[in-house]
Amino acid sequence: MKKINSKKNIFRPIIKFFDRCIITPITKFILFVGDCLKSNDKGIERVLNNRQALVIISLLFALLAFYAIDREGVSLIDDNAEILTGIPVHAVYNKEAYVIEGLPETVDVTLIGKKQNVYLAKQYPAERVNVDLKELTPGTHKVTLNYKQNVSSVTYKIDPSTVTVVVYKKMSETREVTADIIHKDSLDTKLNIDSVTLNKDRVTIKGPEYKLEKVASVKALIDVNNLTNQKIGKQKLNDIQLVAYDSTGNIVDVEIVPDTLTAEVVISSPHKTVPVRVETEGELDGKAIKSLSPSVKEVTLYGPQEVLDKIDYLPVSIDISGINSDKNYTVNLTNPTGIRDISIKTINVKLVVDEVISKDISGIKVNAINKCDTCDPQAFDEASYSITVIVRGSQSVIDSLDPSTIYATVDLSGLTPRNEPYELPVKVGGEDSKLTYVARDPKVKILISKK
Repeated sequence: MKKINSKKNIFRPIIKFFDRCIITPITKFILFVGDCLKSNDKGIERVLNNRQALVIISLLFALLAFYAIDREGVSLIDDNAEILTGIPVHAVYNKEAYVIEGLPETVDVTLIGKKQNVYLAKQYPAERVNVDLKELTPGTHKVTLNYKQNVSSVTYKIDPSTVTVVVYKKMSETREVTADIIHKDSLDTKLNIDSVTLNKDRVTIKGPEYKLEKVASVKALIDVNNLTNQKIGKQKLNDIQLVAYDSTGNIVDVEIVPDTLTAEVVISSPHKTVPVRVETEGELDGKAIKSLSPSVKEVTLYGPQEVLDKIDYLPVSIDISGINSDKNYTVNLTNPTGIRDISIKTINVKLVVDEVISKDISGIKVNAINKCDTCDPQAFDEASYSITVIVRGSQSVIDSLDPSTIYATVDLSGLTPRNEPYELPVKVGGEDSKLTYVARDPKVKILISKK
């Protein structure tokens, strides 16, 4: 009982609103009109019994009826037009034997007729525009498009109604397909795709002969975004898209059979820990480097194994131009070429300076680089065989210097054997970047003979 009473309480305000705002005003208006008609019934009776008044009233009703019928008649008689856009074109031909070019994918159709007929035709349009190409032979042809309308009382116009098409004989070739990884940046930087194995290594391409000649490669696009999870191990990818490219990387529109492949993707996380080597740019202002101390001695690099195998250390460069006192540097580490990630992004380097001393290191052998295959270079004299290198730096660094870390080279690029010796500049350096190296004799004589 309580529930029923609560429902009545909810509807009671709504009922009062309709009674007050709608029912009561309408009832009052009807009663008012009735009272007016009762009080004036003799006047209305006199008007209806007056012949002239009846003629005038009839004439007004006739004019109103004529106006309404005339407007409706014009709308029913006049032609109307509606445009249907994007109607697909369907060509009938032997798709296994021929390729058709020049046929539009869609056209626009204008429907013309009575308003009600056009409206009906628009509600039930034909699904497509047809063109019959079965009898065409290879070559260029002008064909007419056909739109079969479901409402026969409506005419139509197709834009375009005729098109010029080129019929080619379909050729086929077998081509090698290779994997191409796309969206690599979406892969976790510590991971690497080691290998991709496709379920087929050759596919068939079909199309006009001139297009097949353009195809330089067929790629299976391995999309990293389609990996179900980014974890170390093997994953299978289905429905891999195949694309044909020309020699400049543009897509060639040919049919590829099959149109998709499957692949097994192997994901790993190759990494290598290497030492940090601090290198310097510029020269100190009257001082020598006593020590360069990075806050981190080693870092771990992530990337393809073949890239990691070529890296023995991570170079870190600091600019010491014009420095004459100790200084602390904050350095952002940069990924070497081919490396995807580094375990540490930023390190600190402490530079400690000292007074400059110099020391002569003698007996540094001169080595030739970039010699030709038939060249046999020899030092022309003893002074050219080994030289003296002036080393400048901090006393403590020079005292601990290993002479075998110093090198001296001459570049033989472009030089050929001859009887006279070449006088060439010698380049010197060393593994310790805290020191500077200068050859006491900047040039040496090298005699190049044939092997």
